[in-house]
Amino acid sequence: MTAHPPRTGPRPLPLHMAVEGWILSSSFANLMSSSGASPLSKLGLPFQNLLEKDPARRVAAEAAGLNPETLAGPWQSHLDPVRFLDALTKESTARMNRFVAGVQAYRNHPHRRALEPLPQVWKRGAATLRFAGGDGPAVLYVPSLVNRGYILDLAADRSLVRTSAAQGLSAYLLDWGDPTSAELAFSVTGYMEGVLIPALEEVSARAKGPVRLAGYCMGGTLAAAAAVLRPDLIDGLALLAAPWDFHADTAAARALMKAMDAPLSMMIGAEGRASVDLLQALFASLDPTLTGRKFRGFAGLDPASEEARRFVELEDWLNEGVPLAAPVMKEVLGAWYGANDLARGLWRVSETLIDPARITAPALALVPGQDRIVPPDSARALANAIPGALVRDVPFGHIGMIAGGAAPKRVYGPLIDWLKIPIRR
Repeated sequence: MTAHPPRTGPRPLPLHMAVEGWILSSSFANLMSSSGASPLSKLGLPFQNLLEKDPARRVAAEAAGLNPETLAGPWQSHLDPVRFLDALTKESTARMNRFVAGVQAYRNHPHRRALEPLPQVWKRGAATLRFAGGDGPAVLYVPSLVNRGYILDLAADRSLVRTSAAQGLSAYLLDWGDPTSAELAFSVTGYMEGVLIPALEEVSARAKGPVRLAGYCMGGTLAAAAAVLRPDLIDGLALLAAPWDFHADTAAARALMKAMDAPLSMMIGAEGRASVDLLQALFASLDPTLTGRKFRGFAGLDPASEEARRFVELEDWLNEGVPLAAPVMKEVLGAWYGANDLARGLWRVSETLIDPARITAPALALVPGQDRIVPPDSARALANAIPGALVRDVPFGHIGMIAGGAAPKRVYGPLIDWLKIPIRR
């Protein structure tokens, strides 16, 4: 039997535990009235309506014998402080226990990803090109730099790359690999010129002509840049949740990034990279309560169920991250999120201005409407800047569009059908 390393997720666990503790402590605070009308106000805690999904309202209502759905106005005045605090303490303890039980159930789950990596057909530094097979039009799939590329080859029943090969495409996956000291010195330009363009040239040489390029998340942004830099190599461009306007619907995230700029720069500079835990913490800041909700839900699943298996597969991918080169992280934080250079038409790769209006290949953009990582308006901005680009909204989140149970039918199928269309120049 193969020995597997113990799971350490959800990463970074201390942060998630601290968030859960904050939620529980705020449960007490968010029911206290600052007006003094409530008997709870004598406890000296101000009213703070912090968490819409917090259980305190329900617990308080039940403790007072009231209907939480019809409560309005200063309903706290109906509460008995002792009964309420006793009920809330019990609920808070149960909530934390469910979270811990979910984490333990995940860590102890027997399922491990068994899908063998696709065959390697090319290598450049840490990066490799993997081939899923197929003999139709060639497509190169480009994942994000900030997560493992096998999200596009997650499981036998949820592999965009293998499904593409099975349905008539010659499918390649760019695997960025674990960055070595050489890659940790790369800027975005370094990755473009040192990895993505050479990989595209390799696939084009194998296909004996231009190929289709499909990028997911940050990989889509890089794919758009490649379409500007090397239009001779590309006869179709697909963008899956590809960010472009980094100021679209992200006011809170921008404020957080601005406040964290100095400490983040210090941490990245000291390590020469953005660590996996740092990246995961930044993603968690987009929805601080998500991890708690997920793992409390997982605690109630049958470990042998299909739903539990899929949860474990996805969480393993999320927690098996890769660090990001310091120059790339600084550019993304400063020029992308901070200055919004891409949407303002100021982004350059080497000396070339990356203007989507110069993209001549037919383009398709899939925009997930429930995306919390890349807001739909951010992805739509790139599609709108490409002449003649088709935009298709899909009713999923950022990861669900690729790894959700409905993804093969609702996303893979339409995408592959579009990629198989003969050259449309």
